[in-house]
Amino acid sequence: MALEQERDKAGFSPGEPASAGKKRSGVVGAALVGVGVSLFAFVLYLRTLAPTVLPYNSPDLLDATMLQMQVAVLGISHPTGYPTYLMLSHLFTYLPVGDVAYRVNLASATWAALAVLAVYAAGLLLSRSVVAAAVGALTFGLGTALWSQAVIAEVYPLNALFVALTVLALLYWREDGRDRYLLLSALLTGLCLTNHLTSGLLLPAGLLFVWLVERRKLLDWRLMLKAAGLFLLGLTPYLYLPVRSWMNAPFEGNNPGNLERFLYVVSGGNLRGTFFAFGPAEFPGRLAFYWWHLLENMNPLVVMVALAGAATMFFRDRAAAALFGFLFFGWLVYSLGNDIPDIQLYFIPTYLVLCLCAALGFGTLLELAASLLATRRFRVPGGVILGFISVALLLLPLPGIGSKYAENDMSEAVFGRKRIEAVAENALRGATVLHHRSELWYMVLVERRRQDLTLVDPFYHNKDIAYADIVWPADLDLATTDRRYGTDDFTGVTAAELAAERGPVYILNQEGISGAQPFLEADFEIVEVERGLLYELVPPGKESYTREGS
Repeated sequence: MALEQERDKAGFSPGEPASAGKKRSGVVGAALVGVGVSLFAFVLYLRTLAPTVLPYNSPDLLDATMLQMQVAVLGISHPTGYPTYLMLSHLFTYLPVGDVAYRVNLASATWAALAVLAVYAAGLLLSRSVVAAAVGALTFGLGTALWSQAVIAEVYPLNALFVALTVLALLYWREDGRDRYLLLSALLTGLCLTNHLTSGLLLPAGLLFVWLVERRKLLDWRLMLKAAGLFLLGLTPYLYLPVRSWMNAPFEGNNPGNLERFLYVVSGGNLRGTFFAFGPAEFPGRLAFYWWHLLENMNPLVVMVALAGAATMFFRDRAAAALFGFLFFGWLVYSLGNDIPDIQLYFIPTYLVLCLCAALGFGTLLELAASLLATRRFRVPGGVILGFISVALLLLPLPGIGSKYAENDMSEAVFGRKRIEAVAENALRGATVLHHRSELWYMVLVERRRQDLTLVDPFYHNKDIAYADIVWPADLDLATTDRRYGTDDFTGVTAAELAAERGPVYILNQEGISGAQPFLEADFEIVEVERGLLYELVPPGKESYTREGS
């Protein structure tokens, strides 16, 4: 009874019952619209999907290159480990399409499209309007931030999917009343946490939502014990990290083999210095930064309706307002206070919340329009007018889609592949190649090519054992790696001098390395091997292997 009263207060009363056949056809029609919206986004993602291995650059491709390799070989990624992403996306590597890197990219497109579908379903529960839900889902799916991550190997699309599914489970629990959906939300909350640390906000937000909807559920110790068990079950993907470490994974971005290292990885230990990096005086500028990105992702009219929807939610549906308000402001404050190069991607969950508010706002507008048309006489039938309004609303997310398509189009991104071929075809046997987080890891570990090479990343060598594999061969332990290749010289000059004692030394032309100047100052000769891709480093007193070969 309490749940029914809460639904009525929140404006969730289903109204007069319809015939079973009509109701079934309405459900099928709504489902088809949702699938259509999701497929529309998926087709756009596919057409703009990166076709192969990607190069490293900042800030757009900080991790994609490494993730393509780590997913393929089931390695261990940088903090926070992302075990659920690695395992689920690995399943795509068995598909018979493209190369392995393409399949990992395809996983992101799939997660993003499913996130759009989940946003549609949640928006439908909030708004009771297929059109309003479709507008909200399209706005989310065509946003620049999500689209940019849907075409490369990244963790953010899967995070968006898990967040949307958790919110959907909570809303459906309130709608349906059965505890199974509340328990599902507990499981999903745990899974969310194993994919992205910021999703931990779903736990307090979910508890607040349950308290406002039906607080006696929180006093049911049997139900709460089941929920806690399922939440912990959702955390079990974290076991992947120590298990793969003990199995000597082909690549360990971080070594979580003991409790201290495990906690370092899952807590994002390497990012602690970036948390709350901005003070109160800088907050207005950070808000302007967010506003600029928001308008890049959402039509200003949709933003206005989203704000109106949030206000409507506050007065008509306090439980949902508390859930979404807690999540939005929690994610916003955390993101605005963080200082990492690609922090704009942390805004994606806030866009998801706003798109759900927009769905409620558009649903309210359509409801008001229908009421007005029912009480007034017009020359044109009210149904036709409402149809025109609906079509106009569905067009709102589409302006600028051409420029977004061009901006996010990675279908011609083959530079990483070209650079692999340059190294594979030109580097002499047994040579050393200096690089930074590059696609060469993919070459040796996934494609198993040129495993005679020594790959050294001296540019950000980490003495506190944060990174286990800064070199190939990967079977070296940390102590041996540090003794043999550690230099504390981030320019790479010392590493090149040591490597030159054993044979040819090359350097990739890429972001993240110190560039030519330090080598020129150390009297190195830089010999072009493949223009714009690969160069030989010749220290003083040495002869060029490239010239000898030619």
